[in-house]
Amino acid sequence: MTKKNATTKYFFLFISPWLIGFIVFTLGPVLSSLYLSFTKYSIIEAPRWVGLLNYKAILKGFEPNFINSVKVTALFTILAVPLNIIIALAAALLLNVKNIRGITIFRTVFFLPALIPVVATTIIWAWIFHPKYGVLNLLYLKLFGVQGPNWLQNPQLVLGCIVVITIWTFGNTMMIFLAGLQGVPKGLLDAATIDGASGWQRFRNVTVPYISPVIFFNVIIGIIGAFQVFTQAFIFTEFNGTTVSVNDKAVLFYVLNIYQQAFENGRFGLACALAWILLVVILIMTLIQFYLKKKWVFYNE
Repeated sequence: MTKKNATTKYFFLFISPWLIGFIVFTLGPVLSSLYLSFTKYSIIEAPRWVGLLNYKAILKGFEPNFINSVKVTALFTILAVPLNIIIALAAALLLNVKNIRGITIFRTVFFLPALIPVVATTIIWAWIFHPKYGVLNLLYLKLFGVQGPNWLQNPQLVLGCIVVITIWTFGNTMMIFLAGLQGVPKGLLDAATIDGASGWQRFRNVTVPYISPVIFFNVIIGIIGAFQVFTQAFIFTEFNGTTVSVNDKAVLFYVLNIYQQAFENGRFGLACALAWILLVVILIMTLIQFYLKKKWVFYNE
């Protein structure tokens, strides 16, 4: 056996645990869901091939929750992604300082909410938004002498509550921005200052172009994450029976709709078709962003 063949053999030997896990737990379910999307399938009966019937039912409007879930998810994405980017960038700019005592403590505090599990975070905020015992409404009552709104049962407010929860966990995005800001050449900023550029001009003409690849990355990850929101909406619809009802459709996100179709209605074939439509939409959105990046993303080569 040659040295090259021995190296190849040991390479596949060492990666075999991951490779087996990937095939069994990732690739296998993905291919299975693709097949099941062309079938009529529930737990109590074997899959029956129906071709494109599931996709036709979805795209022709016979799946009643599809349009609503698309609208809720799109509105959430439009609200949450830009706000998350702006707030995370602002926090990174505030924390992008050196030689200040305790700056690492502030960075840790800002990042901590991102470390809390999403389930725990959502339950905490559900109590904050509780109409009777929540901290927010108690402050409302104390400051203004009136009972605050029922945040989680009002269809016009509950989506904004989920946006707030999402923005509160901006730590990961902030840290990526902070790493990008520390790569901006200090010499360019000093040169712009000598030339009389204001703080806003330095930010717009020097900082933003240099961190534009980081902004691009965070936008892509933010959009993908927004399209897959599930946990917050699921907990809000189940939390002690005190939150918004599923029937209100105000928090019927796309992935929550997939869950309901599969595990509540037993329509696994339709749910798989919905999941593959989501994959195609995310892929198209990502490709559009990659096409548009030529117009605003600057790479210092």
